[in-house]
Amino acid sequence: MAAPALSHTLLGSLVCATALASIAMPTAHAAVFEEPVSIAVISENGTGSTSAAQGYVDSLMEAIGRANDWSTVVGKYFTKRSKAKTFIKESKPSFGFLSFGAYLGLRKAQELQPLAVADATATGGAQYFVVSKEHFTLDECRGQALATNHTGDPRFIDAVVSGDAFDLSDFTVVETKRPVQTLKAVIDGEAACALVDDAQVVAMSKIDGGAMLHPVWGSEKLPAIVVVSFGSAAAKQVESFKGTIEAICEGNGKDVCDAAGLKAPRRVETDAFAAQQTAYDG
Repeated sequence: MAAPALSHTLLGSLVCATALASIAMPTAHAAVFEEPVSIAVISENGTGSTSAAQGYVDSLMEAIGRANDWSTVVGKYFTKRSKAKTFIKESKPSFGFLSFGAYLGLRKAQELQPLAVADATATGGAQYFVVSKEHFTLDECRGQALATNHTGDPRFIDAVVSGDAFDLSDFTVVETKRPVQTLKAVIDGEAACALVDDAQVVAMSKIDGGAMLHPVWGSEKLPAIVVVSFGSAAAKQVESFKGTIEAICEGNGKDVCDAAGLKAPRRVETDAFAAQQTAYDG
């Protein structure tokens, strides 16, 4: 089975509109803002229908607005950070739910500050692997054809994901568009190895021929989702949002999060990713 479509998960089905509406969230820090609050949702591992995923985003925005006493919250979903730039320029978002690569790539230009992380393993991106059908070590894959759908930001792969274990230039990269296409390239002999994420590894055992594949290398675990504030966010907005973000999966929301594959968001310090930031910035 292919990695689950984001349209069904929204970063692991981050929200279900009606359920989130009933979640009791603390509002001690809440403050009413009449101006629209904009939020960018960027999942570079996202697949499936963008329009369907946007529906989940719209419901999430309504829930966040209610939790923080914000009159209007406008959000937009993207699978490529390049396509998010126009929205960011025009809407000047206050917050974002970003995959880790997108966070690192946009951090400096947008003055991003991490507020929280969340696990959403169904969407992938929390860990990466090199898999093969015939080879058994990473060194055996070097110089061979490497299929992957994770070439959007080579710096992220070379500097952060690989942990200096390899560079993409060590292989003949075969770019693929879809998660299952990457796996099929190895199964069908079009590539010797593949760079995949955790969701694709789960999918291996559920597709025809996938049982023949096995990991030969794995990365350190990374945050699947980073919840951030943009430099354009008002200080009171940030304080309010930080006070409510951890409550999404508490109380009445626990069953919703369990069903969605989302583990409780937890706040992080602003220097939580200093090592990865340094590596990415070079």
